[in-house]
Amino acid sequence: MEFSGGCLCGAVRYRGRDPMGGGHCHCVDCRKASGTGHGSHMMVRQDAIEVTGEVKFYESPADSGNTVRRGFCPTCGSAICSTNSGMPGVTVIRASSLDDPEVFKPQMVVYAARAASWDPVAQGLPAFDGMPPQERRPS
Repeated sequence: MEFSGGCLCGAVRYRGRDPMGGGHCHCVDCRKASGTGHGSHMMVRQDAIEVTGEVKFYESPADSGNTVRRGFCPTCGSAICSTNSGMPGVTVIRASSLDDPEVFKPQMVVYAARAASWDPVAQGLPAFDGMPPQERRPS
């Protein structure tokens, strides 16, 4: 499956193929980076995506000790993608940046224990209190 997307102003665009899956994350970093209650992310192999335009990156440590690099458009500030040092060869696309949001098929919820009361965990998806492989929280 092919997909495309980009930022609000159009300065950054991407085209990719064969998403590997993804989900919703309620961790504090994703909430703050997204400006919402959670981040929605779609994973793709780095060799299966091409990005055009300038992407600025901000690095921060994750709970795991890995380094997360969050990429955004330096003109309009739209979040585009990220990488995690614990997942070499993978680019994580912000589902909100997709041209067709229906391409995104969430498969799980992570950091469900940190969900804000006003942004409840999506029902019908496997939910983990932190990062898998942990015991799933009861449905």
